[in-house]
Amino acid sequence: MSVKDALREQRIETPSWAYGNSGTRFKVFAQQGVPRTPYEKIDDAAVVHRLTGIAPTVALHIPWDRVDDYGKLASYALDRGVALGAINSNVFQDDDYKLGSVCHPDATVRRKAVGHLLECVDIMDRTGSRDLKLWFADGLNYPGQDNLRARQDRLAEALRETYDRLGSGQRMLLEYKLFEPAFYATDVPDWGTAFAHCLQLGERAQVVIDTGHHAPGTNIEFIVSFLLRADKLGAFDFNSRFYADDDLMAGAADPFQLFRIMHEIVLADALKPAAGIAFMLDQCHNLEPKIPAIIRSVLNVQEATAKALLVDHSALDAAQRAGDVLEANAALMDAYNTDVRPLLRELREDMGLDPDPMAAYRRSGYAEQIVRERVGGEAAGWGA
Repeated sequence: MSVKDALREQRIETPSWAYGNSGTRFKVFAQQGVPRTPYEKIDDAAVVHRLTGIAPTVALHIPWDRVDDYGKLASYALDRGVALGAINSNVFQDDDYKLGSVCHPDATVRRKAVGHLLECVDIMDRTGSRDLKLWFADGLNYPGQDNLRARQDRLAEALRETYDRLGSGQRMLLEYKLFEPAFYATDVPDWGTAFAHCLQLGERAQVVIDTGHHAPGTNIEFIVSFLLRADKLGAFDFNSRFYADDDLMAGAADPFQLFRIMHEIVLADALKPAAGIAFMLDQCHNLEPKIPAIIRSVLNVQEATAKALLVDHSALDAAQRAGDVLEANAALMDAYNTDVRPLLRELREDMGLDPDPMAAYRRSGYAEQIVRERVGGEAAGWGA
């Protein structure tokens, strides 16, 4: 398959919450024209796909995207040229979850949390979504606050009940996070913990790698290669960070890392949709306009992928077998240093798209249109 053919098949899912208002720990910064409903989020996601050609699905977050009729929402998305993607659960914002959700010492709270996870599977049945994405803020701030082993037992029990509820063709994707909001111990702190739970559950439980959820210096591409080898890599949440879960545009802080990750994907022949890996964005755009930031993120992933596809694998393999450290590294660097922008412009023209999606968005007038039209109501954002 040619580089262009591989890029033409690429799929990147955008997150509904990235189109709404967000901010720092201290302030949510409102912008004009942000969506007020899940339907308006879909409108914005459809614009991103129309301009990039490779973002055909939008992930939902429940209850932020709760509606009365999910079948109607799915039909609305299809009418606009996109589809509903992963369903993300939320067991971290209610007051009941102060001491945890599925790991909480109170069985009543655990029952509430599991009930929400099962509700999300019900929603998947109605939207046709394949993936249930789980992230837990559960953890401890102080030694002795709770029993660490008992919390793992509670987690395993909740995951098992939810996993057993999945329908045919549905998957559970388990995310992890090193810290925050728990600072002494987090119940799913790393890929190894997520991997161990997924192994116990079965083949339809897989790990999500969020590129912002690791300690500084972590070799994320090693995690990618390990999980690929074990057939347990289910999805990515792409963003960019300087310290921790900064949720900046993908590829903004360390584009070379994004290239290295995509190199491992290409090596494993796992780029094509049939491989089953969901390539998703998980970002909150606090200062920059939402839609252009998402377009830029999609393009950054596409650019890193194009460079990864240009690696001369014959030269790389020969250098590795010969133990030639410098030549092996040069094989990667030659691809990374290639300017793939002309190739991507050609690809978009071949696909009937504007060769410059950012310029096309600016010319479209859509930003001005939504500012005029989205007046009144409550803008979507954290907790809405």
